[in-house]
Amino acid sequence: MTGLSSAEAARRLAQYGPNEISEKKVGEFTKLVRALVSPASLMLVAASALSFYIGRQFDGSFILALLLLNIGMALWHGHKADSALEELRSQLSVQAKVMRDGAWKSVPSRELVVGDEIACGVGILVPADTRVETAVNLEINEAVLTGESLPKEKKAGDTAYSGSVVATGNFTGTVTAIGNDAFFGKIAASAKEGKRASLMERDILSISRYLIIASIIAIIILTIVFLVDGQPLADILILDLSLLIAGIPVSLPTVMTLIISIGALAVASKKALVRRLEALEDFANVTLLLTDKTGTLTENKISVERIHAYAPFSAGDVLAYAGAAASADTDSAIDRAIADRAGDARLAYRIVQSVPGDSVRKRSTSLLERDGVPYLVALGSPPAVMPLCTSSADIADAVRRDIEDAAKDGSRAIAIALKKAPGGIDDEKGMTFIGVLVLADPLRTDAKETLAFLKQEGVDAIMVTGDTKETATHVAAILGIQGAVISPKDTDFTQLPADVFATTAAFAEVMPEDKLALVTRAQGSYIVAATGDGVNDLPAVHKADVGIAVANAVDALKGTADLVLLAPGIDVLQTALVEARKIFFRLYNYSVYRISESFRLIVTALVLGIIIKGFPLTPVEIILLAFLNDIPIITLAFDRVKRADRPADLAPRERFMLGTTFGMVGVANSLCLYFLLADVIHLPLAAVQTAFFLKLTVSGHMLIYVAHTRERWWRFLPAKSVILATTVTQAIATGLAVAGVFVAPISPFLALFVWIWTAFWMQVSEAAKSLPFITTGATVRPARIPAAA
Repeated sequence: MTGLSSAEAARRLAQYGPNEISEKKVGEFTKLVRALVSPASLMLVAASALSFYIGRQFDGSFILALLLLNIGMALWHGHKADSALEELRSQLSVQAKVMRDGAWKSVPSRELVVGDEIACGVGILVPADTRVETAVNLEINEAVLTGESLPKEKKAGDTAYSGSVVATGNFTGTVTAIGNDAFFGKIAASAKEGKRASLMERDILSISRYLIIASIIAIIILTIVFLVDGQPLADILILDLSLLIAGIPVSLPTVMTLIISIGALAVASKKALVRRLEALEDFANVTLLLTDKTGTLTENKISVERIHAYAPFSAGDVLAYAGAAASADTDSAIDRAIADRAGDARLAYRIVQSVPGDSVRKRSTSLLERDGVPYLVALGSPPAVMPLCTSSADIADAVRRDIEDAAKDGSRAIAIALKKAPGGIDDEKGMTFIGVLVLADPLRTDAKETLAFLKQEGVDAIMVTGDTKETATHVAAILGIQGAVISPKDTDFTQLPADVFATTAAFAEVMPEDKLALVTRAQGSYIVAATGDGVNDLPAVHKADVGIAVANAVDALKGTADLVLLAPGIDVLQTALVEARKIFFRLYNYSVYRISESFRLIVTALVLGIIIKGFPLTPVEIILLAFLNDIPIITLAFDRVKRADRPADLAPRERFMLGTTFGMVGVANSLCLYFLLADVIHLPLAAVQTAFFLKLTVSGHMLIYVAHTRERWWRFLPAKSVILATTVTQAIATGLAVAGVFVAPISPFLALFVWIWTAFWMQVSEAAKSLPFITTGATVRPARIPAAA
C-alpha cells in the first residue's frame, strides 16, 4: 500500500472539492438581487416611482438613495454574520490518518479525496465513505446515521460510512465518496429540508406578522378616510407605502441573524464552541445536565496511588506486567498513567499482539513475550477481569476488600490477570488474578462551584459514571450533589420514572446503553444536556437536546456534538450559559422595542389621520425616520445585558404588555406634542412636520435605553456601540431639522424644546415599565428534593 501521491491528491482536491458538507453558498451579486426584489425594497421602489409620476423628483430620488444605502448596510452586516459563522467552523478541524507518498500522514479530513488509503482505530470518526480493505475485530457505531446504539460488525469489503465511529478494533480502507456525495452528506442534506425554526425564532416571527397585519389594517382605514376626504390617490398610495415601510420590522431578519451569529462567536470566546446555531436556544434553556466524572469533574490527571499484589507476585511484578500491557495503548489516559508508573520495568516484555479495551469489553488483552515465553495479560475493570480468573477464595476475598476500600475513597480500581504460555490472545480462561492498581484522579477545584452555579441558574446536575456506587456516593458528597445514587442493578433505566431525576445525585456502574436510556427518559420532563469524551458516549450525546463534547473528547464526539468545550472541565459552562442566554435577551429587548415603535407609529398615524385627515410627516420624512431607526437597531447585536433568564422564561405576555405600554406612552407623547404645536402655539404645518420628525427619531432612540434593562436606565447603560449609534443618528436628525436638509428648517430653540419634551416622556416610559400589570412575576422553578438520608 503506497497511497496517492501528494500531487495527485492535490489535483483531485482541486477538481472535486474538499471533503465537507458544503452549504449552498450565495454569491454577493445574488444577495444584491435578492435584496433589491425583497418586499420592503419593492415597496420603496413603488413609493419612488409614484413620487416621480406625480412630479416629486426630489422625493423619488431621495427614496431611491435611501433604498440603496439600506441595502448596502444590510449586505455589510450580513457579511459580518457570515464571517462570524465561518470563524466558528474554522475552530474545529478533524484530522485523518492517510497514506500519502508511501507514508502515513495526519491531514485535515477536509483534504481527503476519493482513492485515498486511510486508517482508523477505536474512537475515530470515519471521515468519508470507505471500503474496508483490512479489519481487526472491527465494530462500527452508526448511531448518528441510523439511531441504532449497538455497534455493527464490519469486515473486508464492507463500507464504513462517514459520520460513523470505530467502536472496537481498527481498519484500513479506500475512500469511495466524500462530502455531500457520502452517506452522511446525503442525510445532512435531507435534514436541512426539514429544519424547523426555534421557539424564539417562531416567537419573533409571530410578532412580525402581528405588526404587519396591524399596519395593513391601519393603512386600509386611513386610505378609506383620505379617499372620502377627496385626496389624490397617488398621494395616498405614497403615504400608505411609507407607513407600511416604517411600521413593519424590515430589519428583523438582519437583526436576528446578526444577534445570534455574533452571540455564537461570543460564546466561543468563552471556550465553548457551538457547532450549530439552532443548539444555542436549547443550550440556553437547559434544565438538566448529565455529566461524566472522569475528565469532566476531575482533572484527568490520573496516577497510580496504590498497588495491591497477591502472592506469589510482588508489587514490582504487577507493575511490570501491567505497564507492558498498558504500553499498547498510549491514547488512553489510564494506560499512560500505568505505563509511566511502571517505568523501565515494562521494557522487559515485548508486545506480540493486543486487543484494545472498549466500552463493551471493559478490558484490554495483551500477548507479551519474554525470553521466548509468552504471557497473556488482561487489564481493566474488576467485574470484566475477575470472571476470567480461577484464584483461591482467600485471594478473591482480598481482591473484593481492596476494591471496596478504593471505591470508598472515590478512587478507581484496575484489575490485572495473568496467564503463562497461553494458546493465543483469545485464551483468556483460567487466568490468575495477580493484583489491583488503585488510580487517583483529583476532582477539579472549580467543579463544586460550577455545579452550584448551574443549580442557581435552574440547571440540575446529575453525575453519570461507570464507577461503583460507593465511589459515586463519595464523589457526589464532595461535590455537594444531594440525592440518591442509583445503578442498573437497582432499576431498569429504560423504565425509569421521570420524577426519579429530581431526587438523584448520581447514576453509577453505567454502561453506554444505560446512559442513552437515561437521556431518553429524562427528556420527558427536562431539556437535557449530556457531556461525553469517548466513543461510548456518542449515542447519548447525540440523543441529548444539547450534546456536549468535553475538551479531551475524541474527534468522533467533537464532530457530532452540539457544543464543544475548548478548555478542560465544565467551568466554561458558567460563562457560556450566561452568554447564550444574553443572546436571547437581546432578541427579547429588540422585540419590545419593535412592538413599541410600530405601535406608536401605527396608532398615531391612525388617530391623526381620522382627526386631521392627514399625517404630520411627509413620505420622505417617514422613510428617513425608518432608516435612522435601523442604524442603532443593528448595534443591538452587540448590546450589553445584565439579565440572563432562560429564553423559555422570557414570558411573551410580559414582553407584549411592556412593548404595548411603551407604545401607548409614545402615542400620548406624539398626540400631545402635535396638538400643542399645531393648535396651541399655531406653528406652520412645515415646522410642525419637522419637529414631529425630530421628536419621533429622538424618542425612539431614547426608548432603547429604557427598554434594554429592567433597572433604572441610567444605572445600566447600553453598550458603547449602541450609545455611539444613537448619539450619531440623533445628532444627524437634529442637524437635518435645524439646517433644513430634506425637511423644512426649524429654529434651534424649537429643536431644544423637542429634546426637553422627549427627555420628559422618556422618564414617563421609565416609570411605566414598573407598573404591576406588566410583569408576570419571577419564574419559580421546582426545587430538586434530596433523597431521605
